[in-house]
Amino acid sequence: MSKKLWWRGVVTIVLVTGLAGILIFISSAVQDSETEVVNTKTVFRSVEIPDTAYFAGERVPLERFDVREALDRELIVNSYFHSQTIRFIKLAPRYFEMIEPILAEEGIPDDFKYLAVAESGLDPRAESPANAVGFWQFLSGTARDYGLEINSEVDERFHVEKATRAASDYMKDAYEKFGNWTMVAASFNAGMRGVSRQAERQKSENYYDLLFVEETQRYVFRILALKLVLEKPERYNFIIGDEEKYPIIETKKVEIDGPVEDFADFAKSYDLNYKLLKDFNPWLRQTYLTNSSGKKYSIKIPLLKAQAAS
Repeated sequence: MSKKLWWRGVVTIVLVTGLAGILIFISSAVQDSETEVVNTKTVFRSVEIPDTAYFAGERVPLERFDVREALDRELIVNSYFHSQTIRFIKLAPRYFEMIEPILAEEGIPDDFKYLAVAESGLDPRAESPANAVGFWQFLSGTARDYGLEINSEVDERFHVEKATRAASDYMKDAYEKFGNWTMVAASFNAGMRGVSRQAERQKSENYYDLLFVEETQRYVFRILALKLVLEKPERYNFIIGDEEKYPIIETKKVEIDGPVEDFADFAKSYDLNYKLLKDFNPWLRQTYLTNSSGKKYSIKIPLLKAQAAS
């Protein structure tokens, strides 16, 4: 063999060996990468069900399989509906700060704030297909029965504080009728008549013994699940820092007892835009307020940083 051919052979062997080494390296890297992906796959686990639970001071009979499984269902739904539950955790401080003092003043157990979460998702503008409206999802007839004003210009079902007062009055009436808060909560969904009818038909006044339509059957358990998750979100793998929660916006109240021709102009007079004025006062349904009777209304004006500084 000539030297030239010998060198060509050596070069060929080196190139082939090098290429093989590169291919082995790439293959190994890909395998390592695949192993990494496999090792970081999301694992879905069952949620933790507490040994004991209470709603409004009343014990939930979790020793019963049907009760335990019903709560488990709602815990799974709310623990794995991540986007919605994270939003609830972030919003809760803002709205709980508004309604907790009212519930306490009215003698309503604090746990009913979680009923508001179940009803409206903490959205004062919430409207259902059945025309239930606002934070507490009042139908117009019930809202009027409990003193809320509803017309083309004003709908106090969208007024968080006034609607909370009305909801408290309803709950007190329901408690007088049923004698326990769990049935009160069920009646907020099915109505007092609906709950009474089932109690008479089934000869029981215990919510956990009664068969309702699915929505009411799940209703109290949904409230319980929301309570458990919002009270201890870390237990259900929601890690939301306090700095990530939506801030409580300080407001001042402006009393009016006459007409307002244009709320856009009204907002500007307080260095505010129309959008924010309506965000904080969704009960104002038009761009104006006739108010020919001279009734007093209280309008919230948010104190934004620029305004607070001035």
